Amino acid sequence: MATTRRHDVKDLSLAPEGVRRIQWADRQMPVLAAIRDRFESEQPLSGYRVAACLHVTTETANLMRTLKAGGADVVLCASNPLSTQDDVAAALVDEYDIAVFAIKGEDNDTYYQHIEAAVDHKPQITMDDGADVIGVLHSARREQLGDVIAGTEETTTGVIRLKALERDGALGFPVIAVNDAFTKHMFDNRYGTGQSTIDGIIRATNVLLGGTRFVVAGYGWVGKGVAMRAKGMGAHVIVTEVDPLRALEAKMDGFEVMTMEAAARTGDIFCTATGDKSVIRGEHMEAMKDGAILANTGHFNVEIDIPALRQLGGEAREARAFVEEFTLSDGRRLYLLGDGRLINLAAAEGHPAIVMDMSFANQALSAEYAVAHAAELERKVYPVPPAIDKEIARLKLATMGVEIDVLTEEQERYLASWDEGT
Repeated sequence: MATTRRHDVKDLSLAPEGVRRIQWADRQMPVLAAIRDRFESEQPLSGYRVAACLHVTTETANLMRTLKAGGADVVLCASNPLSTQDDVAAALVDEYDIAVFAIKGEDNDTYYQHIEAAVDHKPQITMDDGADVIGVLHSARREQLGDVIAGTEETTTGVIRLKALERDGALGFPVIAVNDAFTKHMFDNRYGTGQSTIDGIIRATNVLLGGTRFVVAGYGWVGKGVAMRAKGMGAHVIVTEVDPLRALEAKMDGFEVMTMEAAARTGDIFCTATGDKSVIRGEHMEAMKDGAILANTGHFNVEIDIPALRQLGGEAREARAFVEEFTLSDGRRLYLLGDGRLINLAAAEGHPAIVMDMSFANQALSAEYAVAHAAELERKVYPVPPAIDKEIARLKLATMGVEIDVLTEEQERYLASWDEGT
């Protein structure tokens, strides 16, 4: 179905393959499909312009289809230069008539031109993964802030940025932190990122994880997932942390815990998952063994100090797709994966659809909630309402054929009382 919608994608002839893959993912996203059916009949987003800045994947495509089914006028751009699946971008434009600005491997200037194109849509609802659209609105496009009734944010890094804006009293509109929903971070971050990060590292390198010393920087939900999966593949997992509670949890979970300075001397594979910058620095790289592999699964490519690596490297070459080899002056070689960008999308396909089903159900229902409650929401970062979180979990269990118990009246009274004890 040819379209006249504005777009900037790699090649519209890729659309048929994108459609096949979008349909495959849709079969594993029954919760979002149920929401899409309801949205189509109820039209809760009718007349609202949405600017979405997300990873352009098959799962995201099904979210865009859901928003459009609900009546929204949607524009999509990429939230990372390496996370776009070009066939999916083409399919969204050519088959589903949705404006898309995203090309895998786009340079920095093009990346921000695409974000500007999304902002040109004059959104009333923003949907971010990393807060880049919100960042542009709060800097170069402040005159548009008054048009936005609310936004949603998909990832930890973006929520951190937005809470900083709120603390400074500078947040221009309410934002719902989709990332913080239990049905998002407990499953997407831990199981989705855990599996897809390992997938990306293996696809990029074809190394055997068994027997390696695998260093995970950060033991939040993402770090926990990566550590769990690396251990399951036979790696000896080392965790580095700055938070004593998380470090203690990692130790109790059976992982070796040490500083990055100590881990640098012994690790074979390093994966950052902190959301912070310069986690692996020049002094760490100077101590690494020949053949060490550096990967990142945080949102931005700042966790590995790439400028410091380039200064250390006397020679750099592409060893294979998504693998850059740096030969140091003493002959040691270090390997940087995916330009330090989130490796699960740079070299692989991102999270499994069955996990993103819940994450994007949160996005769709949060957008609906924002429209329904726009008049009462203040310029704050809000959690996903617990009722939405529980409903998504209930629907997910139902699609998996899982039944759970229900409290009896006696049990409910007991839990609500104070006068019955031993």
